[in-house]
Amino acid sequence: MGSVAQIPKTMKAGQYDVDLKKVVVNEVPVPVPGPNEFLVKIRSASLCHSDMMAIKDAQKTVTLGHEGAGHIVSFHPSVEGKGFNLGDAVGFLYIRGCCFTCAGCQVHNLHCETGKQLLQGFAADGFFAEYALVDYHNAVVLNEAKWNMDAASAVFCAGITAFHSVDSCELNKGDWFGVVGCGGLGQLATQYAHAMGLRVIGIDVADANLEEVKKQGAEATFNSRDDPDWADKIKKLTGGGVHAVAVYTNVRPAFVSATTCLRLGGTFMIIGVLDEPLPVKVMDLLLGNYKIKSDSTSIPQRMGKAVAFTEEHGIMPVVNIRKGLEELPAMVAEMQQGKVRTRQGIAFK
Repeated sequence: MGSVAQIPKTMKAGQYDVDLKKVVVNEVPVPVPGPNEFLVKIRSASLCHSDMMAIKDAQKTVTLGHEGAGHIVSFHPSVEGKGFNLGDAVGFLYIRGCCFTCAGCQVHNLHCETGKQLLQGFAADGFFAEYALVDYHNAVVLNEAKWNMDAASAVFCAGITAFHSVDSCELNKGDWFGVVGCGGLGQLATQYAHAMGLRVIGIDVADANLEEVKKQGAEATFNSRDDPDWADKIKKLTGGGVHAVAVYTNVRPAFVSATTCLRLGGTFMIIGVLDEPLPVKVMDLLLGNYKIKSDSTSIPQRMGKAVAFTEEHGIMPVVNIRKGLEELPAMVAEMQQGKVRTRQGIAFK
């Protein structure tokens, strides 16, 4: 097993303690890479609304976080010759243990037919730790000169999702793209859409979020809570409605109203996770009023295009970067209280 530096026996990890029912920082053993894995010294880790689901559904104490970036410090012999070197800066997705080759893995690695997949930050330890395990299949070497590594985690997983959410709409330059939910993920999507030559409209209930997407490339913004005519105004502005609208929040009214600003035959892209059935009229689909798509970080085979585009266009979110794992409990509390307006991350010392 190779190594670039003396690796300690123990490390700090930000965990959700199921007995105490709160986020704590514990001293835990540094993990050892198994087959297909390397050990990463985490440089940055980011908090996502999905982490609140991990806390809500936790059955055991686990290290939180599914968004991370860092440097390879050791690897299992099976990783030799796979395109990675000790010291490489890497970004990565958050599933270990799957085969990455079966039919299920070609849809999403959580469908792996081996049944050995582990979702990091949920069922397995994640990235709010000084060191973490990463499956090499799920990682990519980053051009460190083009990344702010203190914030890289905030753009890597979320950025890949945001990129896919725009790219999968299959729009043309000059088309209109609606962003519903202009928090951290919606802001990233705004940057990607703007870089692709799309005309972006931001829709949110918070003026601060709308001001932020304006700075990041939105041509127009609408407060859907204060302006009951926002959808009609969008249709007038765009000459019939946006060509695609994507929802980046988990609030039910956003899903219910998003399609009202679409033009005939437009695309309804679902990114936010709704905890209840999605209200859809089948006749809308049968008549072609709109079509529904959804996307996510997806599979590692799709990462390259997103990472290359991110580096080429310098995509970087506004990130509230804090120093040290001791900040994690406060970050989680603020997100649970709905106080978070931008991406949130921790840079490790």
